Amino acid sequence: MTQPEALRQLLEAIAQGQVSPQSAFEKLKYLEFEPIDEFAKVDHHRSLRTGFPEVIWGPGKTVEQIVAIMRAMRDRTPVVMATRIDSDIAQQIRGLLPEVMYFETARICALVPMNRQPQHPGIMGILTAGTADLPVAEEAAITAELSGFNVLRLWDVGVAGIHRLLRHRDMVAQADVLIVVAGMEGALPSVVAGFSDVPIVAVPTSVGYGANFGGVSALLTMLNSCATGIGVVNIDNGFGAAMLAGQILRTAQRLQEKGDRF
Repeated sequence: MTQPEALRQLLEAIAQGQVSPQSAFEKLKYLEFEPIDEFAKVDHHRSLRTGFPEVIWGPGKTVEQIVAIMRAMRDRTPVVMATRIDSDIAQQIRGLLPEVMYFETARICALVPMNRQPQHPGIMGILTAGTADLPVAEEAAITAELSGFNVLRLWDVGVAGIHRLLRHRDMVAQADVLIVVAGMEGALPSVVAGFSDVPIVAVPTSVGYGANFGGVSALLTMLNSCATGIGVVNIDNGFGAAMLAGQILRTAQRLQEKGDRF
């Protein structure tokens, strides 16, 4: 259940006398944000504003802080995510919160309801230039899936062996938005955009030799692409790519719903 649906049900229960004003107050007093000791203010209102709940940035937080935030969020959002969690930290988190799932390649810890199904129409395709780009791509893929989107994965189809990508053109054509992840020279998004009619979210990675400058060369290639329809996120930002692609699909869904009404 999403937060807007839970709020609607609570208001209906108050109107029908099933929930007392005091009980409703206890449920609503932290609607906008909830202070967690002195170190965090959890933004429970974010999904009402943006359509996506707040996500926990793992680095720089202690295990105890991450667990406390996850516990505060678990009853107010359908999925609780913490990103950039290394395996040793994930093991400690699961020691305090055993129900947490850990997606090792993506480095994401999450509290996920049983039998979660995609909630949004459309397909989000995610491509990588190489196997070394997988951690960033899987961060995007798991983020998207936990946010209720259908994801199609296509790994290791970089321009050094362009026939691999061309062999899968039919698969790429199934997607309604594409996330293209590449390091080294970062040319793959331009190639994909040259034969695709959907928005491209390009993600440069820090994969590459010295002159790659930690992903800056791939970033500049993507920013300077002569192919159209490409938006670029920051280096290694798989999470941000999934959120942007998700907003594109949600906007298309909203426009379709508006069209059905008029």
